[in-house]
Amino acid sequence: MIKADAVIIGAGAAGLMCAIEAGKRGRSVLLLEHCEKPGKKILISGGGRCNFTNKNVSPENFISHNPHFCKSALSGYTPDDFISLIEKYNIKYHEKKSGQLFCDDSSRLVVSMLENECKNSGVRIIVNCKVKNIIRNDFFEIDTESESIQTGSLVIATGGISIPKMGATDFGYNIARQFNIGLREIHPGLVPLTFSGEERKMFSEISGVSVDAEVSCKSISFRENILFTHKGLSGPAILQISSYINKGESISVNLLPETDFYEILKNNSDRKTQLSNFLSVYLPKRFAQAFMNKYSSSGPLITFPDKELKLISDKLHNWKLTPSGTEGFDKAEVTVGGVDTDELSSKTMESKKVKGLYFIGEVTDVTGWLGGYNFQWAWSSGFAAGKYV
Repeated sequence: MIKADAVIIGAGAAGLMCAIEAGKRGRSVLLLEHCEKPGKKILISGGGRCNFTNKNVSPENFISHNPHFCKSALSGYTPDDFISLIEKYNIKYHEKKSGQLFCDDSSRLVVSMLENECKNSGVRIIVNCKVKNIIRNDFFEIDTESESIQTGSLVIATGGISIPKMGATDFGYNIARQFNIGLREIHPGLVPLTFSGEERKMFSEISGVSVDAEVSCKSISFRENILFTHKGLSGPAILQISSYINKGESISVNLLPETDFYEILKNNSDRKTQLSNFLSVYLPKRFAQAFMNKYSSSGPLITFPDKELKLISDKLHNWKLTPSGTEGFDKAEVTVGGVDTDELSSKTMESKKVKGLYFIGEVTDVTGWLGGYNFQWAWSSGFAAGKYV
């Protein structure tokens, strides 16, 4: 029987940060990882350059049933705190856009940094460690395939079920169920949308075309590129809005967010230019032709009555689309939903029902936007728990 002050299950971003902070406090810490190495999701993030945080993090960048829950952790460990750690290790980085910070070099440097911090804090990392059973009496007793471990503090940092090929499982949700801790319904987030019928046919024909657009659902909007694919729509704006869409809901796409295209059409309504050719001045040619083939007749601008020009303009500014679904957890970058934050202390991430049991990172019902926000939640929630375990 191995004994430790704290056992953390899951050596991803949140688990590593929690282990580092707990170790710094002189706690004996075991960090268990079922994969062959720590930080696998960190390694693939940002195209291998790790979008490790965002300078503009605020609670408004996160989705949760309780939108206030994330505030305490985010204020306790900020993007500046993680940037200081990056700079301590002389890891060069750059801002790509909208506050998104990436390594100049490989994301491997971030994982090495965290592993080194663990080593300096006396944390023991055990990889290829499968947990078979957890019971709680006076302590938590954790049975793995090779040994039994006893601890007073158990931290679940196993993430969601997005990208299962990277080792993601529903382990954390099962532990919550075992201890009667509530869960919020989960669904894929930051995921491409799929379409069926005529829309899918049209999108497939212009697969690879990208358009700068504003995409909206209910009261939330994102202005970035959308990308047409063989299955539907992807690109940053689509990934962002996907986290907010419920099944059967539609999105609105403004393809010309900085223009009043009806005014432009009216001012050019005496021209003999083909309307599809005129539209291709403002939008990619393949898209303009496909759009006009589907939603309008062909012909020179001069032949279109004002009423039809208005309809075309309205469609371009408010293109209503209803996805048939998403590409699922296989392609989702995050899992929306998870352990109900009403069940946790926002200060410590400890369960209100089960003393000594903590949930951090993506396994909780806190989901960030695309662009480094989910990593910041991992660092912040891991740090919060690490101060108390």
